[in-house]
Amino acid sequence: MNLSNLKPGEQGRIIRLDSTIGPIRRRLMDMGVLPGETIKVEKIAPMGDPIEVTVKGYNLSLRKGEARGIEIEVQP
Repeated sequence: MNLSNLKPGEQGRIIRLDSTIGPIRRRLMDMGVLPGETIKVEKIAPMGDPIEVTVKGYNLSLRKGEARGIEIEVQP
């Protein structure tokens, strides 16, 4: 499952970052989006893009394409 499948209020543990997202991968890692971290979807824009998430206590906005490249394991 990837991050773009979560609904607002749901969270998951990051399993891996897909290598197909290329240079964006390094930027995400610099922002704390790392395997093993918990990430929570706060809200999704009306047209579905961008997605606001919280990771390590920080709020980040990600494009839906970026979110598709983040593989997660859903947590209750």
